[in-house]
Amino acid sequence: MHTEIKTDASNDEPPLLAPRSMTRPQRASCRRATGEAPAADWHDWRWQMRARIRTVEQLLERFPRLPHPDGVREALNRFQMAITPYYASLIEKLDASDPIFRMAVPQVQELINPAFLEADPLGEEQHSPVPGLIHRYPDRALLITTSVCAMYCRHCTRKRVTGECESQLDAAHIPAMVGYLQAHPEIHDVIVSGGDPLTLATPTLERILAAIRSVDTIEVIRIGTRTPVTLPMRITDELTEMLRKYHPVWINTHFNHPRELTREAVAACARLANAGIPLGNQCVLLRGVNDDVRVMEALCRGLVKARVRPYYLFQCDLVPGVEHFRTPISKGIEIMEYLRGRVSGLAIPTYVVDTPGGGGKIPVAPTYMVSQSPTHTVFRNFEGMLMSYPEPCLDVASDVVPSAPPAAQGVWELAAGHAQVIRPAPPQRNRKRARRATRMPVQARKF
Repeated sequence: MHTEIKTDASNDEPPLLAPRSMTRPQRASCRRATGEAPAADWHDWRWQMRARIRTVEQLLERFPRLPHPDGVREALNRFQMAITPYYASLIEKLDASDPIFRMAVPQVQELINPAFLEADPLGEEQHSPVPGLIHRYPDRALLITTSVCAMYCRHCTRKRVTGECESQLDAAHIPAMVGYLQAHPEIHDVIVSGGDPLTLATPTLERILAAIRSVDTIEVIRIGTRTPVTLPMRITDELTEMLRKYHPVWINTHFNHPRELTREAVAACARLANAGIPLGNQCVLLRGVNDDVRVMEALCRGLVKARVRPYYLFQCDLVPGVEHFRTPISKGIEIMEYLRGRVSGLAIPTYVVDTPGGGGKIPVAPTYMVSQSPTHTVFRNFEGMLMSYPEPCLDVASDVVPSAPPAAQGVWELAAGHAQVIRPAPPQRNRKRARRATRMPVQARKF
């Protein structure tokens, strides 16, 4: 799928490959406090890319008290690591209880790989008719434009592509992509992905966007990027001005935890939103990171405040190295149950499982429809209240008069139209205690 890719030799390109060993000044500037790096360097996204932490030795330079470095080294022998100095500065604790550490630093648990974990669990390669293009759904296509990310997330779905050989799509393949899009007018939506396409230099990215826009039947361009999270300084005025030229452009980013919503990240999102780019967030449900209802509530509230719409909450894909991140489906349903009624519908993502073998995204949600009959459907709300909703009655005999409801009401009475609402009642034992309390003399009661 992603063969014959190489680094564009344009003079406009920044170096894409981080040095395997840092110079002493680079090591010194990779400290947590921004004051230890020249401001011009710290805020330069190209410097952040060059100064990424790639080896255990660099990690120890940054975190001398790093626990279990041998385990990190063992995991690193299997999967690549890259952490921008910016994202490393968000780590507060040097263990897996810190969500930022957990998403960024390799752990020996990544070597626990049951047989059902596959390099390409979504079957992307079998849906790649030309190099770098994936056509899984009838009306949309995805372009793999680069294998480079600012940070290689430990839960990455495309580990088979990212990090192993940092490169970008050969410009010679762009005409083949355009030709395929022209030959398939049913494709109206193109997702520019990777790797992370915003690690490309702005002129390179513009060449790709211009090529897509040359196809008359393409209505929407979407860009999938995590740079607002891991490299917010990449969202420059130059970039946003370029993106404006190719509207409608949408961006989906990838915040997983409220701590990622830093001042810099929120400002990066604001620059994109101010350029007229709608923002969505594709979060992944990760054990030990965001598998807590209050953490997810804080994340969703923070995203909406930053003008980022929570779009998807993904069940972790079945790729190697993620078993310690995976949660039961029931955990995702629990989170969705909690969010409903506590936050605005605008702040509630759709929980989906991207099924193995290319089956596509399946939405999963708590069950709110309790029962049905030809005349009524019974729903429950987030408080547990049961409500009867009347179905259209044009084909129902109008002379049917429901009999009087029985004394005890349940779901059947709602479905039959004998009742409209059943509210949760206190348990029977609580009602008995309340009756006993009212019969007790005041002087005998204890408070």
